[in-house]
Amino acid sequence: MQRSLLPFLLFTIAPFAHGQDLLSLLGEDSTVIYTNASFKTTRVINSHSLENTAHGVLDFKIGHRFGMVNEGASQFFGLDQATIRLGLDYGVTDQLMVGVGRSSFQKTVDGFVKYKLLRQCDGGCHTPITVALVAGMSVTTLAAEEVPWYGAGRTDYFTHRLSYSFQAIIGRKFNESFTLQLMPGLVHRNLVALAAERNDLVNIGVAGRYKLTKRLAFNGEYFHVLPDQGPRDQYQNSLSMGFDIETGGHVFQLHFTNSTGMFERAFITETTGEFFKGDIHYGFNISRVFTLHDPKKKAREKAAASGALN
Repeated sequence: MQRSLLPFLLFTIAPFAHGQDLLSLLGEDSTVIYTNASFKTTRVINSHSLENTAHGVLDFKIGHRFGMVNEGASQFFGLDQATIRLGLDYGVTDQLMVGVGRSSFQKTVDGFVKYKLLRQCDGGCHTPITVALVAGMSVTTLAAEEVPWYGAGRTDYFTHRLSYSFQAIIGRKFNESFTLQLMPGLVHRNLVALAAERNDLVNIGVAGRYKLTKRLAFNGEYFHVLPDQGPRDQYQNSLSMGFDIETGGHVFQLHFTNSTGMFERAFITETTGEFFKGDIHYGFNISRVFTLHDPKKKAREKAAASGALN
């Protein structure tokens, strides 16, 4: 049923938006060397990774999920079906990132804000982990008669269509090959089908990456919705695994997952497929980045001019 939600957590992130790093407040050396390339892109598979889009960079993402493999030859093992998400992510600063996307799954529009509170570094500081905060929101734009959780005669309020997600990402790049992150979070749905269901679902995720070659890595992620949160017999926990392939300005992610949707409410709380019974979607993500603004360009030009004068 509908509940009021605590004020959206964007205001908790806003004080950091000017780009001041927490390390400067702790008195760390300003010439720190931050750890990079924990993952090849800002997504592990469905979930956010430790990485952010760089300042001034626009990342165009295409997510694609075919039907389930176990649907057999009549559906060409799922290849006759498709679910798509198109997204744009932008680096406001190196620490602050925003994004928006549109999914064919329930015709959903989603958006998020992601901020790196702490950044692991290789020199100039003693921060062994990266900590990021993500706040997201989604709205379903299906016609009222198409919405699966609307009962007969229910009034179609816009607020019923909204859901929110809040997540902390805590991780570390242990060496050039291995990265691991934990993702405790909460998904709030303004409307649920039954009074016995909870609007707020607490979950925890784990994700990792193992680098196989310079341009190839294996990724995996798993989300567990904590038990005793109302009847959830029809839903499964999300499990995904696959490979990242880097080719110049593109990153291709090829994977298998039991989740159809590609935004938090869908893949964390509404996954219906059982991975080990063959309810698996083959899918891929494509990431292409464009530099819209180079914040270091003036500094390089100034340094070059100074060198020429000398």
